[in-house]
Amino acid sequence: MTDLDHRFGVKEANLVVRYLKLEGITAENRDKLVSSIDQIIGIDSVSYDESAATLKMAYDASHCDLDLFERLIQAQGADLSPGIWTRVKEGFYKYVDQNVKDNAEHDPYCNNALPKALPGSRKR
Repeated sequence: MTDLDHRFGVKEANLVVRYLKLEGITAENRDKLVSSIDQIIGIDSVSYDESAATLKMAYDASHCDLDLFERLIQAQGADLSPGIWTRVKEGFYKYVDQNVKDNAEHDPYCNNALPKALPGSRKR
């Protein structure tokens, strides 16, 4: 896939997929939550699986972060599941998102010049 296969603002190299187990989701706030997340620049896709009570998101981690999504979820009257596995995944997701963001901002440096001969060496 290329960057053209994704929505505006999403680069293939920075694309991550996240699954968040939620609590307090109703039919009314589910639709509002999905539509509010879907409008953010950098979101590639978002869906909610009712049987597993899981929100699935694909987004560019250099533009979005998990804290933004948590605020949107809480604004709709829902919250992340208090389970230990959800909290472990949340910490891991935040760590990886920060690494993706840092790597996207990094400007690589390469010096292709040949090394100079050291003083006193035989090669010239």
